[in-house]
Amino acid sequence: GSAGGRGWWRERGGRGFGLTYQLISKTCPLMISRYHCVFKQNAQGQWTVTDNKSLNGVWLNKERLDPLKAYPIGERDQIQLGVPLDNKETAEYEYEVIKEEWEKVSPFLAPRNDQLMGKPKGARTKRKLSLEESEASGAEGPSNSRSKRDRVSCDSEPLGRSCGRAELAKQPTENMDVKLPSPGPSVEEDKATVYSNPLNSEKATSLSHKDQKASNLAQSWTGLEMLRQTLGNIMKLKVKVEEKQTAVLRVKKSRKSGQKELRVMEQELRELQDQLCTEQEHQQQRVEQLERTFYEEQQQLLEKQQGEENLKEQLAQVLQEHRALMDELSRSKKDFEEIIQAKNKELEETKEEKEKARAQKEEVLSQMNDVLENELQCTICSEHFIEQIAEVHLTHQYSASLRWVFLVRFYMTA
Repeated sequence: GSAGGRGWWRERGGRGFGLTYQLISKTCPLMISRYHCVFKQNAQGQWTVTDNKSLNGVWLNKERLDPLKAYPIGERDQIQLGVPLDNKETAEYEYEVIKEEWEKVSPFLAPRNDQLMGKPKGARTKRKLSLEESEASGAEGPSNSRSKRDRVSCDSEPLGRSCGRAELAKQPTENMDVKLPSPGPSVEEDKATVYSNPLNSEKATSLSHKDQKASNLAQSWTGLEMLRQTLGNIMKLKVKVEEKQTAVLRVKKSRKSGQKELRVMEQELRELQDQLCTEQEHQQQRVEQLERTFYEEQQQLLEKQQGEENLKEQLAQVLQEHRALMDELSRSKKDFEEIIQAKNKELEETKEEKEKARAQKEEVLSQMNDVLENELQCTICSEHFIEQIAEVHLTHQYSASLRWVFLVRFYMTA
């Protein structure tokens, strides 16, 4: 580690390169983020843990930490990186904070990445302990050492502080019987349980999409099978390396064997270590390829979700416009109904006025008829005087009728 910020010491953990400790998950490659967390010691000697915006989080005493916020840790605190898988009760990376002297814990500590980079191994040293550091057992020593627990030191030995320091003791996770799910429609969901959204959450809408999905499933299943086989080979080589290390230490302690035998055993140990490094490099390449595949599938899913969101937004906009149009039509209909009611009312009033005028006219005509019958009719023969102007058929003459005829002719002549 290197000093960072205002603190005295800082340890960085994740699956990326360039960190203090590289953690590669055996069962779920993307469980640990590239730059997952930071363990930092301040000037007073207090250690803190910070979640560096990791995908699956950092948990302190069963409570998830907020990103980019430092939390103090003390002895016997439980720290968990990531979350348990569906078929597991505990997470792969669980630690307990303890205090031990540097001399006691240093033989059990995994080598840091900066130490590995310092070795004359070239580019291969970058991936030398990709899985060995995830188990943190490459430098355990004899196989009968304290319950094979890997420890990540938080001690500041380069500063000459020999007092007890808080360090993280990883719980045993040596069981490598990885049981993969049987190939089927739920493989993608099992793979993407904790580090990505489910890729099988929506049904395919076309035959070509189904074929492409089946091809991706087959490719992912093949990659997982290869990872499983490589993990088995790595664990076998790891056991051989540990046995050879134990044998070399036993020979060194006994001091009875010759230098030739010791050199032969050391050569065999180096060959096994080189073979283990090669297998781990291949494993890392497969993990990266599988990671790229997962990333591409996740990008496709995000693009699909974005397209669906755009369609939903367009649909919502169309619905909003439709509602606005319906509201406008409703208002127009209401206005038209009011206009029609007003016109009907006017028509009814006009009709009533016309009926009143017709009734008045009929009444006037009736009165006129009465006047004509009473005033212009002879009381003797019931003949109308208005018809006697042209020709008089009356056999009798009275002064009244004669005077009426005279008046009529007088007015007509005038």
